[in-house]
Amino acid sequence: MTAIVLSLKPTLELTDDQFYELCQNNHDLQLERTADGELIIMPPVGGESGRQEADILIDLGNWNRQTKLGVVFSSSTCFKLPNGANRSPDAAWIKRKHWQALTPEQQKKFPPISPDFVIELRSETDPLQPLQQKMQEYIDNGVKLGWLINPQDRTVEIYRLGQAVEILNSPKSLSGENLLTGFVLDVINIFNWS
Repeated sequence: MTAIVLSLKPTLELTDDQFYELCQNNHDLQLERTADGELIIMPPVGGESGRQEADILIDLGNWNRQTKLGVVFSSSTCFKLPNGANRSPDAAWIKRKHWQALTPEQQKKFPPISPDFVIELRSETDPLQPLQQKMQEYIDNGVKLGWLINPQDRTVEIYRLGQAVEILNSPKSLSGENLLTGFVLDVINIFNWS
């Protein structure tokens, strides 16, 4: 099952509050909104992808609990990007000082901030190109580092602010580089699950 895209313009345009309310009233759906106002209904992931995503979050969360450098978010979190899009990466991390700069109200709803770091995990039903476009959108909106993990092709695309995309074939691990100092994700376990 692939995502469903609904074009709402020009007849219907949701305000930020209306989109938030729509999401709150439809907890069973994972919704995103493009910068052009299109509504994207994301299908649930299967067991294998859910397990892979959980492993990534556990590793990222454990590292963050040790370092206390930031805040970790799951795929259920929707961020309001500077271009107006509402996006939900599979995993995200924000430096503590950036998170604390938001008001309590901003933290409660869809945070109006680009994460510092994002991960997208391609499931078997995800076409690659929309994920690549989403990753580029993150970078264009200020995300400093992003990983597109593709278990089907055993590749990882690394997106960095101000740099060309780097593609790794069958990497054993990924480094958080200077942004997530000391964070290493064991990618072999993710690839071996697929």
